[in-house]
Amino acid sequence: MSRPRGRRATALTLAAVGISFVTGAFVTPPRRRPSDEVMRLDDQLRTLIASPHWRHALWSLLVVSLDRGDTLFAQAPDSEVAPASNMKLLTTAAAFRELGPGFRFRTYLLTAGSVRDGVLDGDLVLYGMGDPGISDRFFPSRTTVFDSLADQLLARGIHSVSGDLVGDASYLGGPLRPRGWNPHDLNDYFAPGISALSFNENVVSIRVEASPQVGAPPLVHTIPDHANLDVQNEARTVPRSSRARLWIDRHGPMDPVVVGGTIAQGRRDVWRELTVADPAAFAVSVFRSVLEERGIVVHGESRVVRDPAASLVGSREVIAPAAGERPRTRILASHVSPPLRDYIEVVNKRSNNLFAELIFRTLGRVVEGDGAPATSARAVAEGLTGLGVSTGRVVQLDGSGLSVGNRVTTGTLVAVISGMAASPMWNAFWSTLPEAGNRRELARMFRTPAAGNLRAKTGTLEGVSALSGVVQSSDGEHLAFSMVVNGTPSTGRAKRLENGVGTRLASFTRGPDSGLPPVEVRLPPPPVSTESAGPLRHHVRRGESFSTIAGRYGLTVDELRRANPRIDPLHLQAGAWITIPAASEGGG
Repeated sequence: MSRPRGRRATALTLAAVGISFVTGAFVTPPRRRPSDEVMRLDDQLRTLIASPHWRHALWSLLVVSLDRGDTLFAQAPDSEVAPASNMKLLTTAAAFRELGPGFRFRTYLLTAGSVRDGVLDGDLVLYGMGDPGISDRFFPSRTTVFDSLADQLLARGIHSVSGDLVGDASYLGGPLRPRGWNPHDLNDYFAPGISALSFNENVVSIRVEASPQVGAPPLVHTIPDHANLDVQNEARTVPRSSRARLWIDRHGPMDPVVVGGTIAQGRRDVWRELTVADPAAFAVSVFRSVLEERGIVVHGESRVVRDPAASLVGSREVIAPAAGERPRTRILASHVSPPLRDYIEVVNKRSNNLFAELIFRTLGRVVEGDGAPATSARAVAEGLTGLGVSTGRVVQLDGSGLSVGNRVTTGTLVAVISGMAASPMWNAFWSTLPEAGNRRELARMFRTPAAGNLRAKTGTLEGVSALSGVVQSSDGEHLAFSMVVNGTPSTGRAKRLENGVGTRLASFTRGPDSGLPPVEVRLPPPPVSTESAGPLRHHVRRGESFSTIAGRYGLTVDELRRANPRIDPLHLQAGAWITIPAASEGGG
């Protein structure tokens, strides 16, 4: 794949005022006495971030004018801090530059066999290239993509496979779980395994239902079915009047799921959502069931390939259709994902770690020829260098920021925002950032000057809170900012302080005697994208109902039911995705 090299971003007024990103920090014009308004802003922000009196917390904060180029506030902007999900800004900015907003992932059905009389004589290979979107986030059902692949086989007249069904995840290198992820998080939906072949965002819901017979093990269901999950059911069903306590546990993501305790007849089912142990094996198991439902019989086993040397694609040419008598690898069916811009919106607005990690590793594969985390980090650095951002002080262990070992400076984060703002990709990038006061995105700062104005990426880990983005002052001046705190005993209180900073920046105004020229070049407000990811989708959690979900989004239950006509509100299942419509005028 050819990639443009050495692109220079359009400069707005940044070059004119002498701003530089050669070190990841800012070199400003010769110092002049700040205006009274800037000095007042400085005093207010310092008082605000000092107010909690956290002795061991480190605040790093930088605010720079994108229009005039001067620094309005700086506190420890060169400190190397854990950025949490603000690391996603580096990943997505580099992906926009190196891959382009129109980049699409592909998934194939391949074979080296031949087809005669409806029988594929050979293996059928499900070949993944890192698409994280094979789920119901972008499609009507979890299996829509697999249904389409199976239908393409039927269109070729194939109804039987003599060989194995092979899941090929060799396209991307690297471990299933990146280095530095908290071991206690690996069972949770936000820390799934990373594989070139993924399905349902690599999570499965477990539903435990009481048996009709007292003393018998309860019934264990998975959503989706055919999840190939190793479950040890040690629980028992007890009478309705009995006190019962049932638990679902797993020591680590590669260990069996243990269902223990008791569940009472007639009581509510017990749910838990877990990451799958092996994403590729999970995908193959579900795809096999889809083939069977379509009447396509696979006579061989199901297996997974991870080593490129064992891949059907490794040393062969992929063509469609096969030519001549010589057997060659060919494409029987394919799926093309939505554009990368839609996926980056999921990364930045939903802070989805799987999407971030697969974009990160795809960057490494496309740019550096390998999808391992180290090469992917080099690919991100190359993309950011093209934006004029130095990454010499960046330690990037993953693409999502979930690793506690990641390090970046707020100077680098502001440089990334400024570099994107000076590029032709700004409108697309800006539109993927959460909007303050928007209950679907960044609900904070509602009914403040920042609402509908400030756009920023959040970040949260234990002891870490971050917010980086852009806001327009009351003068119409565009301010890039980044604030990260490490060592906070309360991320909730840290976020309230971030709200105060964002609101203050949105209220900021220059005085008439600032000595600076008026703003002449402004960043245009980006239009609403025509390639949006569609309506908001809500991932149902255990214990949620249509009533609680409607209340969360400021809707009525009737509005939610009309948007989801195929879902029975009385049998809402954890793990399902439901559509959240726009609130009616005056609602919420």
